[in-house]
Amino acid sequence: MHSEIPVPVKRLPHFEGLELPAYATDGAAGMDVLAAEDVTLPPGGRHAVATGLALAVPDGFEVQVRPRSGLALKHGISLPNTPGTIDSDYRGELKIILINLGDQPFAIRRGDRVAQLVLAPVVRATWLKVDELDETQRGEGGFGSTGGVVALGS
Repeated sequence: MHSEIPVPVKRLPHFEGLELPAYATDGAAGMDVLAAEDVTLPPGGRHAVATGLALAVPDGFEVQVRPRSGLALKHGISLPNTPGTIDSDYRGELKIILINLGDQPFAIRRGDRVAQLVLAPVVRATWLKVDELDETQRGEGGFGSTGGVVALGS
């Protein structure tokens, strides 16, 4: 059973004729969002793709913008700031920043599914100043300190 949180959405003039973001299956965590413009991304190119939508994300939530796995695997299309965050106080147009990490130009057409949107709760932090931190098994071990690349023997 899924709980549902209503998110007000404003359809801008260039959204006309498109569908609102939707879950592809009952078990999907993300809703597919569509492009509201045509654009071709050259290899290495980036573009903020218009969706024709503006949201009023409820207080205490964010909308995370994530890449679509098929576009990433098949064409090298991703988001350079993944996951992107749409804050609850932002009211401008939702745009999806795409990057072409592939070696061929990639055409995006109006109505193409370009990303996924995930509504997520936000917990805000406060800083507790201390002189020392508690000890852990990992301690101050940094990048790669827990291993993980079998071919390198680490």
